[in-house]
Amino acid sequence: MLLAMPALWYLATSWCSTSGGRITWRQVSYLTWGVLQERVMTRSYGATATSPGERFTDSQFLVLMNRVLALIVAGLSCILCKQPRHGAPMYRYSFASLSNVLSSWCQYEALKFVSFPTQVLAKASKVIPVMLMGKLVSRRSYEHWEYLTATLISIGVSMFLLSSGPEPRSSPATTLSGLVLLAGYIAFDSFTSNWQDALFAYKMSSVQMMFGVNFFSCLFTVGSLLEQGALLEGTRFMGRHSEFAAHALLLSICSACGQLFIFYTIGQFGAAVFTIIMTLRQAFAILLSCLLYGHTVTVVGGLGVAVVFAALLLRVYARGRLKQRGKKAVPVESPVQKV
Repeated sequence: MLLAMPALWYLATSWCSTSGGRITWRQVSYLTWGVLQERVMTRSYGATATSPGERFTDSQFLVLMNRVLALIVAGLSCILCKQPRHGAPMYRYSFASLSNVLSSWCQYEALKFVSFPTQVLAKASKVIPVMLMGKLVSRRSYEHWEYLTATLISIGVSMFLLSSGPEPRSSPATTLSGLVLLAGYIAFDSFTSNWQDALFAYKMSSVQMMFGVNFFSCLFTVGSLLEQGALLEGTRFMGRHSEFAAHALLLSICSACGQLFIFYTIGQFGAAVFTIIMTLRQAFAILLSCLLYGHTVTVVGGLGVAVVFAALLLRVYARGRLKQRGKKAVPVESPVQKV
């Protein structure tokens, strides 16, 4: 933890730099985070010629590490950068924290049952539940073209899932358990982003939001790990495998760095726009995963991927056209200064 402090200090101070630098750094961080996530959850540690090694299985411990590092980054940012007066009731953060912890747990656990490209494509379909949660939580309305592109995304994801090629032995085959976990991840994450979007009505900053959410997330995960007696076992695993400790620490730093980008985007543009930006990044994550871990994609599956990202680009194009005509695409595009 002490070795990570210089990096955390840099992350906190870089929050006050230019927007372009922030976005580039967060995108690189999340690409690294995706590669490490697959490494930690699907590969063994300590393998030798006579021993297959052992795999890390406790997703909650990784969630805790991510949240602790994110809490430190948010705290440093609050100290170093001037923040608006905080007015939101603290208990309101707990709802987003609980759903955030559950979505992160589902995301890590799903990698035990599905391949990383499958997980990424499932995330791309998050636009649909984000829109549904937007109607339920924030009472939003959406344009016809948004429903059309959401349907195209669903078709593309279905094409990919129904035409998966053979996976390497070290990669898991897609199972019903994995699909259920992915559905849980999408539902919880959609609620989280929309609840956070609603919280910005209190005129808080992104890092204040980040601090509040991660504070409760740490409480929830520590309580759960202590109740199960898993906190000590996770620490012992780190002691047995220094490579895992390095991977988990870097994973947490990348996650904390990326969270700054998440809260900044949700605060400025809303949950749906954030989902589109992050999904474009996921296209590169699929490519990296296929190159590094030997995943195969069939012609039909590749076409499904193309349909998904073509639909996302169509959303961006349609939103830009509406803006040029002086129309408001969706309520989240309003120019109210939230941060």
